[in-house]
Amino acid sequence: MISLNSSILRSLFAVVLGLILVLWPEVAITYLVITIGICFMIPGVFTLLHHFTREKVEGEPSPMFPLEGAGSILFGACLVAMPGLFVNILMYLLGAILVVAGGQQVASLITARKWNRVPWGFYIIPILILITGIMILAYPFGAAANTFVIFGVACLIYGLSELINWYKFRKRMIE
Repeated sequence: MISLNSSILRSLFAVVLGLILVLWPEVAITYLVITIGICFMIPGVFTLLHHFTREKVEGEPSPMFPLEGAGSILFGACLVAMPGLFVNILMYLLGAILVVAGGQQVASLITARKWNRVPWGFYIIPILILITGIMILAYPFGAAANTFVIFGVACLIYGLSELINWYKFRKRMIE
């Protein structure tokens, strides 16, 4: 049952991300990098807070300063302060995500052949997602907004096809 829920969650997340990237690509670029920066900062803050607010036990050596927490905060602050610098790096990351997502869907369809006949048409969308990821990796410095729109459309297609695949093959996976 966990795999069914993860498929639905993964596809819904992809659809929402795709809609945001298609509707507001210029703004999404900056805010996505800032959001990633905040995601780096939060665990670092908790690590440092834990270090400074922990209860001191007599006779126990003092733990080392959590450098990874401080580094996480610094890296997150750089992402928040200078998002434009990291957009180019993000293009490579997004292209890699599409390559992995497309490859995962192809592998899932190949696995589904054990339970049911899989028509060749089901392979078209994952292969297009894979090709889109390769194109983004090959030309990341084109117009970043256009790349985000392409990535957004690919996310939408991925999310919808994941839902369709889940719906079509869920009965066989349960058996």
